[in-house]
Amino acid sequence: MSKNKKQNNTKSKIIIPIAVIALLFVGIGIGMSYFKNNLYTVMKVPDFELTDQNNKKITNKNMLGKVYLVEFFFSKCPTICPVMNTNMRHIEDEINNPDFGIISISIDPENDTPELLKQHAKKIGAKSPNWHFLTGNRDYIGNLADQFDIYVGDKEDESENLNHSGMIALVDQEGNIRCRYNKENMPILYYSGLNYEDKEGTMPKLNGKYHPDREILIEDIKKLLK
Repeated sequence: MSKNKKQNNTKSKIIIPIAVIALLFVGIGIGMSYFKNNLYTVMKVPDFELTDQNNKKITNKNMLGKVYLVEFFFSKCPTICPVMNTNMRHIEDEINNPDFGIISISIDPENDTPELLKQHAKKIGAKSPNWHFLTGNRDYIGNLADQFDIYVGDKEDESENLNHSGMIALVDQEGNIRCRYNKENMPILYYSGLNYEDKEGTMPKLNGKYHPDREILIEDIKKLLK
């Protein structure tokens, strides 16, 4: 074998592995970009029909064509609800789009009548006509929370009946619950409406100055509204 042929073979042996490695990194980059820029479809939003602060029946069908958030709360909640309300208000102001809405479902319907919810909406400064504060039958609302897989305390348990999760569902224009992927490329399913002591969102704190999920929710709502 000539010297030139040997050199060419040696170069080929070096170039081929380098090319394979380069393609591997390109593939990883494309995969990471996919998870970063695409949202996972969790499930169809459960059917619901409840009454809002204006005594109007609101259903999931009314919300088709809009990107919206769903939370469970109650107006007299002294802990996480004011935090969630503040974060929702911030999102409402930041998005400022007629095709965006918020569904806030009370788990204390005996107290949270449409009239009281209207006062509450005014108190927290809700502006959008698409922010619906909903009330109805407590058993119905409890079952609805189960369908969303968002924790709401058992109505029959006095110590738990007004406990609830601070998680928020993001729903797209077709009525699908959507979410982003975490750093491990696993769907997060729901977003947190809470504040945190740390930027990473591992230590909840009522007066925490960090709210990482609020920022990523804004990003993901804007993706869906494009």
